[in-house]
Amino acid sequence: MVRLFDVPREVAQVAYVLEAAGFEAFLVGGCVRNLMIGATPKDWDITTDATPNEIIALFPKTFYENEYGTVGVVNEEIPVDDVARASLRVVEVTPFRKEGGYSDFRRPDKVEFVTKLEEDLERRDFTMNAIAYSISLDEIADPYGGSEDIDRELIRAVGRPEERFGEDALRVLRAIRLSAELGFAIEEATMDGIRVSAALLAHIAQERIRDEFSKLLLSKRPMEGIVLAHRLGVLKYIVPELEEGIGCEQNGDHIYEVWEHNLRALQHAADREWPLHVRMAAVLHDVSKPETRQWSDEKNDWTFYGHDVVGGKRAKRILERLRYPKQFIEEVSTLVRYHLFFSDIDKITLSAVRRLVANVGPELVWDLMNVRACDRIGMGRPKETPYRLRKYQSMIEEAMRAPVSVGMLKIDGAGVMEVTGEKPGPRIGWILHALFEEVLDVPENNTKEFLEGRAEELAAMPDEDLRKLGEAGRERKEGEEEKEVKAIRAKYGVK
Repeated sequence: MVRLFDVPREVAQVAYVLEAAGFEAFLVGGCVRNLMIGATPKDWDITTDATPNEIIALFPKTFYENEYGTVGVVNEEIPVDDVARASLRVVEVTPFRKEGGYSDFRRPDKVEFVTKLEEDLERRDFTMNAIAYSISLDEIADPYGGSEDIDRELIRAVGRPEERFGEDALRVLRAIRLSAELGFAIEEATMDGIRVSAALLAHIAQERIRDEFSKLLLSKRPMEGIVLAHRLGVLKYIVPELEEGIGCEQNGDHIYEVWEHNLRALQHAADREWPLHVRMAAVLHDVSKPETRQWSDEKNDWTFYGHDVVGGKRAKRILERLRYPKQFIEEVSTLVRYHLFFSDIDKITLSAVRRLVANVGPELVWDLMNVRACDRIGMGRPKETPYRLRKYQSMIEEAMRAPVSVGMLKIDGAGVMEVTGEKPGPRIGWILHALFEEVLDVPENNTKEFLEGRAEELAAMPDEDLRKLGEAGRERKEGEEEKEVKAIRAKYGVK
């Protein structure tokens, strides 16, 4: 028998236990929607006519820490660190319920447990999330036409949009985020409801807005999502600073105004599937261009002096307002602050590159290169990596590589003098370079014990013989350094 959906055994078992006790049990919400579009559910939700206490009594391990009846059923057979099955470790089971009164536009003033599935589905946000699936019967309950809307790739509110958005104002942003994630259009009446209800976002905690905004940036189409958020009057309640770039023309190097430039940079980061902090830095990297823009009669063009420094500080304020974690704020603001690095590859020195790495940190410097690539794509440049960008990458790798030097030895000049009795002078350098050449040939010899013994042997040699060994070691070191640098430059196709 071919079933409608392939539901994991761990999830199905929770529903079977409820049904064996005489209760109804249905998968519901986003997991059903994802099953219908062929996507893997990120979590699993079951709705039932059992009360929270009745649910808890049926399972050995549960937790109940909310006001809405949701009980977490824990499968202890799945280890906490089992990343592949993490979504199956906890199945959330919620009684059928009705909600009433939303004085704060985010939480119901009262919750009433009911006995009919249809009453539970009526309170849900969008029709595609108001579909229930009985695993045992292999049947769906779809009183609001969600299946048809999924087929039409349409996001439509259940009932009157204004009522649904008045119940939880975050839904106006969630509709836009789902549109960007799924590539679905928003139904016209639902869009009108978003426009009318957008101002209600002012009542929503910044942490909740932050989480939806992050999901939007992590979607496949964040540029479309932000454009839609602007058109529907939602963006001004999230990051109004981005809208200042609308109509803000740039200089001759750019073919797009600041608004589109930032969004195209973000979209490139999404196309490359780069992480959230890179995407955030991409969309905010020129956030301060409008406030720093000045006309230059000398250049006969616009200038944006200091927009990187000012932008780094502004990005920090934006992310603090949205309650992002401190480390995330530091990473993004640093990437914005230093995104405008180097311009003339013929004048770049390794010392300048090392200063950049020191300012940004070795853990962020490659993310900085990715932000620079996003900036370039946002200017309308071809997508292939240009010579200049490859040269930057090559020099960063050169600057960050471990230097080939006697400092790599497990013994230093003081150690040589201690074991050999030698006095400070050129013989110490000859011994170190001679030891270094031997370690290059046999890396296993780079131990304190071996090097101390070999240093004593070398110290017994006449000056001339020791000098020749030392100079040979120095030449070998320089040759190894040159070989490493050539390999790095060949890797990036630069000179």
